Order: sequence, then structure tokens, then C-alpha cells
Amino acid sequence: MRRADASDLAGSTAVGSLVAFVLLTLVVTGQDGAPLFGDQDLNAWSADHRPPVALAVARGLTYTGTGVVPYLLVALAGVVLGRTARQRILFALGCAGCLAAAQAVRYGVMSLVARPRPATVEWATQASGWSFPSGHTTTSAISGGLLLLAVLARAPRGGRGLAVLLACWAVLVGLTRVYLGVHWFSDVLGGWLFALCWLSLSVYAIARIAPHTFSAISALRIRPGPTTTEGRPDDSHPHREVPPRSDP
Repeated sequence: MRRADASDLAGSTAVGSLVAFVLLTLVVTGQDGAPLFGDQDLNAWSADHRPPVALAVARGLTYTGTGVVPYLLVALAGVVLGRTARQRILFALGCAGCLAAAQAVRYGVMSLVARPRPATVEWATQASGWSFPSGHTTTSAISGGLLLLAVLARAPRGGRGLAVLLACWAVLVGLTRVYLGVHWFSDVLGGWLFALCWLSLSVYAIARIAPHTFSAISALRIRPGPTTTEGRPDDSHPHREVPPRSDP
């Protein structure tokens, strides 16, 4: 994808997801943090459907949405993007900084909204802090999204299977927060919207503010072929014109 096309798409996605997130935040604050439509029904269903195996799987998944795992994923994204050791280190640090900044902004929004969590009697795991937007959901979506973008940039066709797995992991981590009773679904939805906006802004910033970085990422999958100028050295020399034969 060309830089202009990527920046336009990322900018449009960032604006759309930001508007949706702001509207959802206004609705949550307007209700004084009370659960929205469907929130209580989903939490009640989750509390009534927790067999031991499903509960263990949900707890295992939700633990991967915080701590060291997301930072390992973004470091891997940097390794995938870079071609040299220096580029891999720089991209890994940049991805880690992107995730850390997103977590800081989300924490600020969470503190301002100050939405209470569901009742602790419904909890099936430990949790702390306010509820909106979900931290595990935001962190897993951003880390998985960064690695997903890196895989698609490096191998747009061969990496589709891995991209699907990353997307499923990020979605499931968010859903486990509802299943374990520590978040409302609207908290998870807010986390997804926040993450989508942050990822889109990151792509837009790279494409607009740091075009050389975007060009370096795009060049990872460009290889000279037999029809390119690099494959035809004769094209670098002007063709000789043969003068017409004169009749005797």
C-alpha cells in the first residue's frame, strides 16, 4: 500500500473509532457508571456458565493480556519489521514505547471516568482499579495489533493465518474479562475502540511524520524481479540508432 493511501485509511479509521469511543464514554459518564444495555445480562449469563475447564481456560487467557506477554509481542513485532540488528532494536523500542504510551493515556481516561466494576461476588479472578475502559482488553488489542501489522507488512499473504490467530487472541482476552465477571461488556467495547484508535493514529503518524520509516517498512517485501529496471542492465545505456542505408 502506498504511503498516501495508508495515511488516508489510518486517519479515517482513527477519526471514526475516536468518535465512537468518545460517544461511548459520554454515555457511560452520563449514566454515572451504571451498566448499559445488555451489560448485566451478559455478566449474569457468565456467572451461571462457568464449568471448571472453561474457567481455567479463561483465567489462562486473561493472564496473557497483561504483564510481560504483551511486551514480548511488541518486541517480536519490532524484530519482524527490522532487516538489520539496529533496525530490529529501534523498531522493538518504538513498539514498546507505543504500548507504554497507550497504557498511560488509558489509565488517565480510566481515572477520569471512575466507573465502578461489577459486584465482587461475581468475580472469578482478581482485579484492581476502575472499570472503563478495560486495561487487559486495551493492552492485548494494541500488542496483538502491532504484531499483526508487522506480520502483514512483512508477509502480506503468508502471514494471514498468524494474523487471524492474533486477532482471535486479542478478542478472546477481552471477552474473558466479562466471562470472569470483572468488567462490563461496555468496558471491553471501550477498550477495543481505544486500541483501534491508537493503532490507527500510530500508522498515520508513521506514514505522515516519519515517511522514511514507513518506506523502510514497505521496502521489506520489495524484491527486484526480471521485469524491473534492476534486472535489465542494458536499460542504463542509451540505445544506438542505426543510420538508414543510403542507396548507391
